[in-house]
Amino acid sequence: MEDTNNLQRPSFKEALKFWFKLGWISFGGTAGHIAIMHDYLVDKKKWISNSKFHHALSHCMILPGPEAQQLATYIGWQLHGKRGGLVAGILFVLPSMFILLGLSIVYVLFGNLPWIYAMFNGLKPAVIAIIIIALFKIAQKSLHGPLHIILAAIAFVCIFFYNISMLLIIAGTIVIALLMKYIWPSLYHKRNKSIEEESADERRYFLNRYSVAPDAGFAGKRIFKQLGIGLLLWIIPFILFYFLTDDFRFWTGLSLFFTKTAFVTVGGSYTVLPYVAQFSVTKLNWLTNLQMVDGFALAETTPGPLIIVLAFVGFMAGYNHFNGSLWMGSIGLIATTFYTFLPCFLFIFIGAPIIEKTQGNPVIEGVLGFITAAVVGVILNLTLFLGKSVIFPGEVTIAGLDYISLAWVIVSLFLMLRFRMNVIYLIMLSILFGLAHYFIGM
Repeated sequence: MEDTNNLQRPSFKEALKFWFKLGWISFGGTAGHIAIMHDYLVDKKKWISNSKFHHALSHCMILPGPEAQQLATYIGWQLHGKRGGLVAGILFVLPSMFILLGLSIVYVLFGNLPWIYAMFNGLKPAVIAIIIIALFKIAQKSLHGPLHIILAAIAFVCIFFYNISMLLIIAGTIVIALLMKYIWPSLYHKRNKSIEEESADERRYFLNRYSVAPDAGFAGKRIFKQLGIGLLLWIIPFILFYFLTDDFRFWTGLSLFFTKTAFVTVGGSYTVLPYVAQFSVTKLNWLTNLQMVDGFALAETTPGPLIIVLAFVGFMAGYNHFNGSLWMGSIGLIATTFYTFLPCFLFIFIGAPIIEKTQGNPVIEGVLGFITAAVVGVILNLTLFLGKSVIFPGEVTIAGLDYISLAWVIVSLFLMLRFRMNVIYLIMLSILFGLAHYFIGM
C-alpha cells in the first residue's frame, strides 16, 4: 500500500468491533447495508474514501454473490489482508444464520398454531409487496432502452412458460450481448458518470483512489493456492456426510445445488431466488410455495443479506426429508449457508485483484448490462410465482381470490412508496394485522 495519506491503518481490533456490530444491525436489505457501511467507514472513520468505496462496490456488483457481504469482505481485505476479509465476510453472515436457525425451529414447531399461522398470513402479502418494489427498482436501474426491455421479456417467457434453466438464460444473454457488440457497437460506449472527488480530499482517507490494492493483478501461483484451499474446504463436508450420515445422496444433492446457486447470483440476491424458489418447490419438493414465502418473511426479519433465505430452504429440506428432524434441519441450514457463501470469499480473494484491471472496459460493462436486464424478467417470474400462492391460494379465479391478502399487498405498497416505511416496521405492522384479522374472525 502506498503512503498516500496522513492517516494510520485502523487496528485490526478496531475493525473487528465494527464488523461484529455490523452483523447484528445490518437490516434494510442491500441498500441499508451499504448505507450503514458508508456512514461509518467513509463519513465517520475515514477509513476509505467515497470514490474508493464505490469503486469497491462496482467490483462486487460484477461478481456473483450478495453485493453488501462481498463489499464488507472486499474492504476488510484492503484494510487487513485476507484475515480482515475473512472476518468481515463471516461476521456479516453469522448473526443472521443463527437468528434464522432459531426462527426456523420455532416455525416448524409452532407454525401450525392458529395465532402463529395468522402472523405469517399477515406477513405473506407484505413480502410480495417488498418483492414488487425490488422488481421496479431493479428495472428502473437496469432497463436502458427497447433492447433491454426485449431481453427482459424474453428471459421472462423462457423461465415462466418453458421453465428454462437460469444458467441457460444467462449463457444465452452473454451470447446475445457479444453478438450485439458487432451489430450495434454504440451500445458499448455508454459510460456511467464517475464519482467526482477532489484530489486533496482523497488524501484525508486511509484508503483512497491512489491506494494500491494488496496482491493487485494476476498471479497464477496465488490463484492456484487459493483454489486449492477452497476446493479442500468444499470437499471436507462431503467426507463428514459420507461417514456420519445415513443418506449421503441427499446431502450430496443439497451441497451441489447450493454450490451451483452461488455461481448464478450476478446482480444480487433477487437474481438467484427465482431459480431456488421454483426448483426447490416444483422439482425437489423440499418445501411448498407458501413455506417459501414464509422463508422470505423470516429472512426479512433478520440482519444480513437477503440471500440467507436459502438457509431456510436448506433447513426445510433436511427437516422434511428426515421426517421432521430438527437436528437434520439444522445441519441442512448450516450446510446451505456454508456452500452459499464459500464461493463468495473466493470471488473476492481471486477475482477482485484481476477485475480491477478491467474496470471501465466497455465490452464487460455492456455484457453485464444485458445480464442485469435479463434478470428483471427472472425476478418478474419470481413475483408471479410467489404472488399467486398468496393472492390465489386455490384456483386462479375470481372465487379463488383472497381479497384480504390482495388488500394488504396494496396497503403495504402504499406505505412503502408514499411514506417510505422501513421494512422492519412494515413487518411488525403486518404481524399485528395478521393477528387482528385472526381474532376479529374468531
